[in-house]
Amino acid sequence: MKAIAYKQAGALDRSDALVDVEIEKPAATGHDILVKVKAISVNPVDFKIRKNVSAIEGAWKILGWDAVGTVEEVGDKVVTFKPGDEVFYAGSLIRQGANSEYHLVDERIVGKKPVTISDTEAAALPLTAITAWEMMFDRLDIRKPVPGAANAIVIIGGAGGVGSIAIQLARALTDVTVIATASRPETQAWVKELGAHYVVDHTKPLAEQVKALGIGDPSFVFSTTETHTHLDQIIDLIAPQGRVGLIDDPDALNIVGFKRKSVSVHWELMFTRSIFETADIAEQGKLLNEVAGLIDSGKIRTTVTDVIRPINAANLKHAHSILESGKAKGKIVLEGF
Repeated sequence: MKAIAYKQAGALDRSDALVDVEIEKPAATGHDILVKVKAISVNPVDFKIRKNVSAIEGAWKILGWDAVGTVEEVGDKVVTFKPGDEVFYAGSLIRQGANSEYHLVDERIVGKKPVTISDTEAAALPLTAITAWEMMFDRLDIRKPVPGAANAIVIIGGAGGVGSIAIQLARALTDVTVIATASRPETQAWVKELGAHYVVDHTKPLAEQVKALGIGDPSFVFSTTETHTHLDQIIDLIAPQGRVGLIDDPDALNIVGFKRKSVSVHWELMFTRSIFETADIAEQGKLLNEVAGLIDSGKIRTTVTDVIRPINAANLKHAHSILESGKAKGKIVLEGF
């Protein structure tokens, strides 16, 4: 089968950074389903791993943690899916990715694809939707008010993949006021279109801008990027006893400044459940089914902004380059081998 892979970690400008390869088609066993991949999307995790993690000696490393496709075969322990089912999912960080014609994935982290949207539109959703959902509802618990604080969340990096779906989920499922950050006219327009009540510019001091809104100190902050850059501003703007969450990877983060306000700090990695096969691993499949329901009922929408055809090394390198520029809006999807 066709796949896009690499062997040596490093920069994108090398000829072997991502290459087209032919590998053996895998077979489904246990809880695994074999999916014929129709569309994939790219996320920052893809280029971070490509730059820093080499393949095991003698093997290829395949990236890709967003996929839509059709179930081809099922393992002997599979109870949720059957051949022919249309599915979407984000996969596991410790297994081969979905940048291949066929892909093995644990059924418990897979959802049924929304029926009202295309494969490309669905491929934009899984990783970012899981990340945003787990952060806001499992970690920050934004449905639980902070006494005396404004019932509001600041989403730093609102126009990115995670921010774009987080805005929508917060609006669709809660009455929390959404303050999104964006710095360019096109990204500011994008987050407003997705439902943000207010937009502030993360290239300028955030605390001053949030205070100027006149709604009070926000209960929650969801930082999707550059947390270390905005840390002092977050400490300033967050309400006492508020809750802060982040998903990026700062080299170091001194959170002592939160102590005076008794602010809790939460990290989210959507791969935790699949890496450790936690007792609640199947919650990701349920979560994706709920997201599909929200899509099909028109309460939220896809965040795809760019579609590239077909799925090959050259196009995947182009998608990585856009992400690495830090100026992506929404999600980039590749379709069809």
